[in-house]
Amino acid sequence: MDLHVPAGSAFGLIGPNGAGKTTFIKSVLGIVRPTAGTVRVLGGSPEDPAIRARIGYLPERLHLPGTWKSPAFLATVARLKGLKPDANAHARLLERVGLSDAVDRRIGGYSKGMRQRLGLAAALLGDPALLVLDEPTDGIDPMGRLEVRRILQEEVQKGVTLFLNSHLLAETERVCDRVAILADGRVLREGRLEELAKAGARWRVRFAPGADRAALTAAGFMAVADPARGGRTGAAPGGDVAPMGGGREDGVYSVDAADVAVLNAALDKARASGALLMELKREGADLEAVLVGAVGGPGVAA
Repeated sequence: MDLHVPAGSAFGLIGPNGAGKTTFIKSVLGIVRPTAGTVRVLGGSPEDPAIRARIGYLPERLHLPGTWKSPAFLATVARLKGLKPDANAHARLLERVGLSDAVDRRIGGYSKGMRQRLGLAAALLGDPALLVLDEPTDGIDPMGRLEVRRILQEEVQKGVTLFLNSHLLAETERVCDRVAILADGRVLREGRLEELAKAGARWRVRFAPGADRAALTAAGFMAVADPARGGRTGAAPGGDVAPMGGGREDGVYSVDAADVAVLNAALDKARASGALLMELKREGADLEAVLVGAVGGPGVAA
C-alpha cells in the first residue's frame, strides 16, 4: 500500500474489519516493522525517539491501571514521554476532556467512555504534532462525541495532523477532510471527502411555503420532489422536474452552481423575490455509500 497524509490535515482511515487498519497504524508508530517498504513519519523514522516524542497515540484497546487515579496516570505517561509532570497542566487537560469531576475516583470505576476520555488526555500530553487515534469515540455517549469532536477540531486548527481510524463513519465524516479506504491491505481510494463523494456543483434547497415558483425558476432553481414527504415527480413546464400535486407545498428545489459565488447570486435572486431559505445541502454520496461502492456490495462491516 502507498499512502501519504498531508501535514496539518484531518485524515480518516476506513475499511472493513480485517482490512489492516490497526496493523497499518502499528507500523506507522514503529510497534511492528513492515517486511518490505519504508515508513516515514514527521519526516523521520517511527523508531526514532525524537519522532515518537512528537506523536500522541490512543490505541484501540486501552488498558489502564484500575487502582490509580487519573492525575497519577497522566504524571506517569508524562515521564514516559520524557516530560516533566505538571499537575496544573494535567488538571486543565482533564477538565478539557470532561474528567475534572472524576479526579478523585479510581480508574477502575470509570465507564468505557471515561476511559476513552482519559486516553485522549494522555495522547494530548506534550502538545504532539501528530495525533494517531484508533476508535477514539468508542463507548462515548453522543454528547461526549460532540465534545471530543470539538477538541479534535481545535487541535487541527492549531496545525496538528490528525490520523483517525474509526468504524463510526458519521464521526469520520464530521471530523476529517481527507479519507482513505483500505481493504485487504490495499488502499482502494484516497482523497478529499467531496471528491470521493463525487459531490458536484448541484445543491438541494428548501424554501418556506409561499415562494414564487416562477421567480425561483427564473433564478435557476429546479423544483424537485421531496423524498422525505413521499413526493412524486412529474414534468413541469420548461422541462423542470416538479412534485406532482404542487411544488409550492414542498418547497424543495435544486440548483447548479459552479462555485459559492454563483450559488449566492442565485440565492440573492431568490430572496429578492421574497423566498425564505430554510435548508441548503450539497448533493453527493455519504461516506457509507462511498465505502460500500469502493469495497463492493452491501453488508460490508466497517
